[in-house]
Amino acid sequence: MLLNREGQKVPTVMFRTRQDSQWVDVTTDELFAGKTVIVFSLPGAFTPTCSSTHLPGYNELADVFQKNGVDSIVCVSVNDAFVMNEWAKEQNAEHVTLIPDGNGEFTEQMGMLVDKADLGFGKRSWRYSMLVKDGTIDKMFIEPDEPGDPFKVSDADTMLHYINPQATKPQRISLFTKVGCPFCAKAKALLTQHGLGYEEIVLGKDASMHSLQAVTGAATVPQVFIDGKLIGGSEALEAYFKAA
Repeated sequence: MLLNREGQKVPTVMFRTRQDSQWVDVTTDELFAGKTVIVFSLPGAFTPTCSSTHLPGYNELADVFQKNGVDSIVCVSVNDAFVMNEWAKEQNAEHVTLIPDGNGEFTEQMGMLVDKADLGFGKRSWRYSMLVKDGTIDKMFIEPDEPGDPFKVSDADTMLHYINPQATKPQRISLFTKVGCPFCAKAKALLTQHGLGYEEIVLGKDASMHSLQAVTGAATVPQVFIDGKLIGGSEALEAYFKAA
């Protein structure tokens, strides 16, 4: 039975983290005292749903959460510090603090430690999220107790809707570029001028010309997407902003 702990204090534990090649002990007081913190916990670093959706979702919405009163976002997993640090690098998760609960102490005291022996994982965390205010759990979103690895309620969008149903999410922007392209530089400058973040996909590094043509139908760069819609090159992007 996965218990909802709303209204209770978070467990008091010491996390063994690895910072600048040194062991650093981090307490729950350091993470939560006097702060409003989002915590989300998941079965394991580098696993599919955790890497493709759960962690990226919170990382992408970090600025919006901050504007709505959240001081920090913490991801907890029953993994060791080395694994969590490498996952953070691989995910470019600069807006989320990844905390290793290597011995599962925090997760067990939260009542969220489950047996994943059938997958060869041993004891791991059930997937959930919570909003913690000054060390007290204000709200929990616990995935339903059903077979597999459900991912229905602990996502970033659900948490944002709880905190502020009227919150505006940032536009999701991606652009194909290549090194030394002046039109690509112009497109990136335009996005920066409008205060918009973006994902850059560099031809020859992140994708091929074949991929560009398959996705956009074009053979030139840049090619800009905003919220899944193809805008086009730098001139088309400039026209898009003028028409907005």
